[in-house]
Amino acid sequence: MNCFDFVKSSYSSGSGECVEAAVNVPGVVAVRDSKAPVGGPVLRLAPHAWARLAMCLPLTAGAR
Repeated sequence: MNCFDFVKSSYSSGSGECVEAAVNVPGVVAVRDSKAPVGGPVLRLAPHAWARLAMCLPLTAGAR
């Protein structure tokens, strides 16, 4: 049974390049591709690792 409550990123584009994240399980941030919500891979990160990763991502398309 999936215990993660995934929410689509507010920065996801309208062209299908979307990720979903779940932060409802203590000590874990789960990330998945919204195009493969069932049976697709789920990346599980410690909150500090997620924060480091998120700092490296552009906030808008083409920002880098």
